[in-house]
Amino acid sequence: MRVASHTEHLHEHEHDGACACGEHHSHVQAQLAHTVIGLVLVFNSFLVAWFFMDNEAVAGFSAMAGAFILGFPIVRVAFKDLRVGSFNTNVLVALAVMALFASGHFQEAGIVSFFMVLGQIIETRTAEGALASIHSLIKLTPTKARRVTGSDEQEMAVHELSVGDIIRVRPGDNVAADGIILNGQGSFNQANITGESLPVDKKTGDEVFAATTNLTGVLDIRVTRAGQDTTLGRVRDLILAAEKTKLPIVRIMDQYMGFYTPLVLCIGGLVWMFTHDLNRVVSVFIVSCPCAFVLASPTAMVAALSAAARLGILIKNVGDLELAAKVNAFVFDKTGTLTTGKLAISRLAPLGKATPAELLRLAASAEKYSNHPAARALVQLATETRVPLIEATDFAETAGRGIQANLAGDKVVIGRAQWLQDNGVDGDFLKSVDLNEAEGWSLMFVARNNQCIGWVGLQDQTRGEAKESLAELRLNGVRRIAMVSGDRQPVAARVALELGCDEVVGDCLPQDKVDFVRQTRAKGYRVAVVGDGVNDAPALTAGDLGIAMGAAGSEVAIHSATIALMNNDLRRLPFLVQISRETRRVINQNFLLGLGFVVGGMALGAMNYISPIVAALFHVSGSLLVVSNSFRLVRQGEELEPHERKSVEVVPAKSSPVYSSTNHVPLIHPHPALSP
Repeated sequence: MRVASHTEHLHEHEHDGACACGEHHSHVQAQLAHTVIGLVLVFNSFLVAWFFMDNEAVAGFSAMAGAFILGFPIVRVAFKDLRVGSFNTNVLVALAVMALFASGHFQEAGIVSFFMVLGQIIETRTAEGALASIHSLIKLTPTKARRVTGSDEQEMAVHELSVGDIIRVRPGDNVAADGIILNGQGSFNQANITGESLPVDKKTGDEVFAATTNLTGVLDIRVTRAGQDTTLGRVRDLILAAEKTKLPIVRIMDQYMGFYTPLVLCIGGLVWMFTHDLNRVVSVFIVSCPCAFVLASPTAMVAALSAAARLGILIKNVGDLELAAKVNAFVFDKTGTLTTGKLAISRLAPLGKATPAELLRLAASAEKYSNHPAARALVQLATETRVPLIEATDFAETAGRGIQANLAGDKVVIGRAQWLQDNGVDGDFLKSVDLNEAEGWSLMFVARNNQCIGWVGLQDQTRGEAKESLAELRLNGVRRIAMVSGDRQPVAARVALELGCDEVVGDCLPQDKVDFVRQTRAKGYRVAVVGDGVNDAPALTAGDLGIAMGAAGSEVAIHSATIALMNNDLRRLPFLVQISRETRRVINQNFLLGLGFVVGGMALGAMNYISPIVAALFHVSGSLLVVSNSFRLVRQGEELEPHERKSVEVVPAKSSPVYSSTNHVPLIHPHPALSP
């Protein structure tokens, strides 16, 4: 019974040295076999005593053999611990078993040993069940990969892959290494990396991660990271490192555990001195074994780490999990954190007789061959709304100004207002603009045959779940929410107003962000800093907690932050606070349960209200109750589903009806921020 080992890695075993998982399972099976044999012999002694009363010697021998088989592992572990100078509670259990055995109470010794060993087996296997949900995330890399060399395709071991190799991934295959798609497109299940349950469509040029599953399409991928350097490899290292860390309260408990065994021995001596009843002393020793108390924190910790890892939240140190419960201020970066970091179409304003669909069709058709972010946003919106495009000819692009193209005989010019005027477009089309570019809007004007037919407004859109997440943080007791951004103050202020952010500071350099975080901490706040992990790295390290958004594939994000979110879903932040507080509550409950079972059991045993057998049952029940209470945490966060992107509204200028870009059906109540 290795009670002390429960605060260590849960794959540690009774025998010396480390062993592989296969050896561990063989060891558990052997332990179960010995337990069953010992139990059969003890049970046989009762049958012989009941039905063959004149065969007491046979019954006694059967009980003695069963007690020896069941009790020997317990005594062996105690002697091993004593040999290395560890005077722990294993010694108490061994003393209790040996006392019963030496006094001739073989049946009691066998039953007590059985319950103690059974408790250990159940606790270990249940704890490993919690770890299984974590380890299932980190054992998904295939062992074989198909490397493409010229026209040949060769199967090889994954560990032989090198950066620069080209591998072929077929539908249903797990990706063998991180890489960039060279040819093909497919839909990927990457829940084990990012926590997103919906598949993600990827095409040529997109990054893929090791151990994600290709659901459709055949792809050729150039390896960028292989082996331990992959995103999955770093995820595995973080999870295993977090398992081995301890909460502060556990470290304190470990310091005082050395005094516990001598104290119990003194209590047992006092009970013997006043009662001279061996059964009472044995009961005290058995119940005093604080398995429930020792399991209180590790089981809750593993369950919480499992729930967090399932949603793509990687916690480097469980002390940070505890700290998240105390955070009362959040400092956010803007671009890429509260916003998507990508231009998106927010306004379509047709002029004259043009319609929103016509304006979008001409603009997207002309911009189809441009790599500018605004062009990609136009084409994406046209694709989503199923607007058919026209093949462009005579395409020409002038960097920083605009493009020209011929669409079915019409000359189309798109760009800034000055670009249109330089190309002979007449009219005072600037009067129709009711947006301020200083607030973060980017405007593109569209002209056909030297006549402006409308303009397009683009902006870095806020994440769909951002406002909801910030509101939920306030409901969870976060008193201060601030946004610091390197963007212009009017742009930052507009985003903050849209999200309901309490405080906003724009025009910040990286050092300004660090100073803001330090000033907030100086006022007594526990600060969590949330950023993209690249330009925000200094601020992430300045906070009490540094939380990196979208850390999948980001070396800087994983190393600079204390907690990494493998996707960009901001709803993980309120969940992090909630799981932290719930974990703390569960640990406190477990400590109270463990303390109650130990103190109450010792009192009942000393007063002879419970026998050694009942004391063993008492001990096992307390441990199982604590483990069951902890594993409630595993199911936390199951209600979180991927956030659906909000549709973009298409707003014409002035008095035209207001349209939705998703279906072109008039909207009665347009978003106030998009109204003309």
